[in-house]
Amino acid sequence: MAAELKKLAENRPLRVVGLMSGTSMDGVDAAWVETNGETVATFGPSHALSYPSAFRARLHKFVSSVPDKDHGDAAALDAELTDFHAAAVKALIAEVGAAPDLVGFHGQTIWHRPHARQTWQMGDGQRLAQALNVPVVYDFRSNDVAHGGQGAPLLPLFHVALASALPKPLGVLNIGGVSNVTWIGEKVIGEKKTDVNGHAFPFAILGFDTGPGNAMMDDWMLKHTGRAMDENGAMARAGSVDATRLAKLMASPFIREAPPKSLDRLAFDASVLDGLSVADGAATMAEFTAATVAAALAHCPSPPHQLLVTGGGRHNPVLMERVAALTRIPVAPVEAAGWNGDMMEAQGFAYFAARLVRGLPLTYPDVTGAPTPLPGGVLVHPR
Repeated sequence: MAAELKKLAENRPLRVVGLMSGTSMDGVDAAWVETNGETVATFGPSHALSYPSAFRARLHKFVSSVPDKDHGDAAALDAELTDFHAAAVKALIAEVGAAPDLVGFHGQTIWHRPHARQTWQMGDGQRLAQALNVPVVYDFRSNDVAHGGQGAPLLPLFHVALASALPKPLGVLNIGGVSNVTWIGEKVIGEKKTDVNGHAFPFAILGFDTGPGNAMMDDWMLKHTGRAMDENGAMARAGSVDATRLAKLMASPFIREAPPKSLDRLAFDASVLDGLSVADGAATMAEFTAATVAAALAHCPSPPHQLLVTGGGRHNPVLMERVAALTRIPVAPVEAAGWNGDMMEAQGFAYFAARLVRGLPLTYPDVTGAPTPLPGGVLVHPR
């Protein structure tokens, strides 16, 4: 079956469903993509499946407790999480009227500690392959981390594919649970770079986590209001930034650290904000997110002409305004370039699954710090 998939990918684009369950832990995104792992032939329909509130609460509690792999609820959560992903793919198959050739299954990040060479994305690839009767690629990050890379962010390579015709230098900012930026330059700096198969890398590229995204704000809102997020940034707009507490958050060594670098969802101590009103806490966290983006751009070789923003944070007008004000760079949602910011990560993991079956690398030294371009993912077939 692996040989058949590789042959198929070499002759025409694969029909791939990509899956993503982000650090917001609100549900599964499933996106249909036809791709050969280098270019995208077609973006098909997508489907978003929300987790039931009880499951989301269990998952959130599990992640927040920083469990080990022997935690008693791990096996049950793993199976349930996988079954929700299977349901999302089946809904998409019903809409398309055909099965995909392949599924790219990111799973749910439980923890990410690259300096300890540890990363854990929950999800049972074999169980998913059995449920769908379709080959599945999963565990995209572990190989990079095992070789000393950060294992994140992974999307910069997909951003390069999408941005081939756009003016450079360009910044793509993903404000998900954690924020990361992709910087794409006009040309490769210094020695011409190629991957393991000799494919030239067309642009200079840099990608790294910048700091918090929506996770801290979402947790704050859930704790203090019972609501899952600061809808439209209304709470942040009603509050005032606490400069003293913002300075404490900005004192994190991570912010000054040069890339490559990546973060765990719980990397920053939100207790610094204890005692603030709900509105002031939301305003301070929004400013913290924007300020870390501005600080991160200082690590890039040159300022981008534009920041295209993906992830849930682009729906927060306060956050978008503050990023634009602090970076002094035009900011727009990725839809301005014709991209789908709600499904970009799911689409990316479809693209990465196709790269695996074609023998193309997933991670590069300039993004994750891997020693060489490395493949990523494990391919499993229905038994």
